[in-house]
Amino acid sequence: MSGNADTTPLAAGERPPSTVVGPLAWLRANLFNTWYNAILTILIAWAIIRTVPPLIEWAVIDAAGFGATSEMCREATGACWGFVREKLRFILFGTYPYDEQWRPLATVALFILLLGASCDRRFWKPWFGLVWLAGLVAAGVLMWGGVFGLTYVENTLWGGLPLTLILSVIGLSVAFPISILLALGRRSDMPAVKAICVAYIELIRGVPLISLLFMASVMFPLFLPTGVTIDKLLRAQIAFIMFAAAYMAEAIRGGLQAIPKGQYEAADGLGLSYWQKMGKIILPQALAISIPPLVNTFISFFKDTSLVIIIGLYDLLGTAKAALTDPAWRGYYREAYLFIGLIYWAFCYFMSKYSQWLEKDLNRMRRR
Repeated sequence: MSGNADTTPLAAGERPPSTVVGPLAWLRANLFNTWYNAILTILIAWAIIRTVPPLIEWAVIDAAGFGATSEMCREATGACWGFVREKLRFILFGTYPYDEQWRPLATVALFILLLGASCDRRFWKPWFGLVWLAGLVAAGVLMWGGVFGLTYVENTLWGGLPLTLILSVIGLSVAFPISILLALGRRSDMPAVKAICVAYIELIRGVPLISLLFMASVMFPLFLPTGVTIDKLLRAQIAFIMFAAAYMAEAIRGGLQAIPKGQYEAADGLGLSYWQKMGKIILPQALAISIPPLVNTFISFFKDTSLVIIIGLYDLLGTAKAALTDPAWRGYYREAYLFIGLIYWAFCYFMSKYSQWLEKDLNRMRRR
């Protein structure tokens, strides 16, 4: 039949040579297409051969398993995964009461559930903000307790992964709308508003985060009236919000500047007010353009929560360091840092891949 494709197999002499298609062609086109790429390929292959087999030998072959005791680990020549098993709950939850650690575990699961739902664009509705608010209230009830028969736990006992998520998720959630206002204010035609926004952004971006944490922890209480105190965790959270808002404002400002002038003129021609123009036309495009630098700020901010150790708060990295002070398990820092490194990597990798998908999806919609 004329509509059917010809399925006659090709003769051996009619097939394309292996240098044109197939694995050899791919290697030649991607790894050995130039002399310097060939040298880099050889050097990378040599580095992999030198590092991967010893790593596997240390982590798997010669390692003491998760059920190993400290005595068994001292006799092993490889990794001691018994340390991770022994200190797992302390690394993840810090000094939170042992019998109540199901509560920070539920808090972590709640945050992950909310973040996962936020990645679905079908939930990008105004009512989902109320879901987030209810989730944050539920997280506060779980962590603090004192109601519904839950034992009250001071936030000085919080630590580990829940503290990292609380500082980063709440910090970014509050800082994001502030950063939008700062970016709009920096481009405002009103001199006073522009001057205030520029001064704030440049001042915060001109100092390291550590200095803000020191100011929030040490200097700020000195300016409070006698007898008035503000919780240490709240002060640290405010410092993170101020820092993240300044950096995200610059990323959003770059997106605003990338919008063609014709978009502004078209919005003005439709008779839209300033906030209608920004909310319906300008900001959606600017935020889509700003996704890469914004996600870079998110990832950096998530990792910077480890700096709270300097003011006496123990996040995930802090609890891992504290776990290493146990004399029975001292010296297994590689296992500890590898374990928490995998946790940090999982969250950061997810943010990176989701941002890439979202950027492509939004670009595809704009092309339509």
